[in-house]
Amino acid sequence: MTCIIVDDEEPARQDLAWFISNFSAIRVVGSFADGREALGYLLEHSVDVIFLDINMPRMDGIALSRTLKEMKTRPRIVFVTAHREYAVEAFEIEAFDYLLKPFREERIVHLLGRLEASETQTPTSGTIALRKNDSMVVVPVGSIIFCEAWEHELRVVLKQEEFRITSGISEFLKRLPMERFFRCHRSYVINLARIAEITPWFNQTYILRMQDSADKIPVSRRHAPDFRQVMGIK
Repeated sequence: MTCIIVDDEEPARQDLAWFISNFSAIRVVGSFADGREALGYLLEHSVDVIFLDINMPRMDGIALSRTLKEMKTRPRIVFVTAHREYAVEAFEIEAFDYLLKPFREERIVHLLGRLEASETQTPTSGTIALRKNDSMVVVPVGSIIFCEAWEHELRVVLKQEEFRITSGISEFLKRLPMERFFRCHRSYVINLARIAEITPWFNQTYILRMQDSADKIPVSRRHAPDFRQVMGIK
């Protein structure tokens, strides 16, 4: 697995390269000070992962990631930034992770492990088949807003329809790309890119309003710390 680091601060690039080299088998094949330099490299070379700052001169990280989204072979994007306010936009671009500076050693080590594990997994296609009556309907994975364990079934909610399938929530989650979906409660799995609003609730929990849905989704106390980490909430 190969990666590049894109950050306008040289010490930040060096620190991140040190962690990658010492805590993973990922090879750093390039280091760039802005998005335009990185884009020039990516037009000629393929990499598996980009560690990407957001606030940079010439071309910022969000602009670069949107450009990469149009490429046929798109690397995994990990935002590494001091700015938590871009987290929702980052997951709309389907970022693999959002790492806040200054990051803790255990956080970056955990992330590197997830990246290496994702290389050995069978790639999840852009579609998924869901049973409806006596047939199977193929839908884009990204169109799933959330899933809810409902009585003895699983409720899979899309913008204009929903499915009731006989599957446990843990089993169904294994069919979804781990970088795009998050289990926020024992009964709910959400599409991170479909979060519209996050409302703090009691005991450091949250209530989520999702795009194109009237449902309010809880983030349980058990899952709240991981949710804050994923979304860059302090």
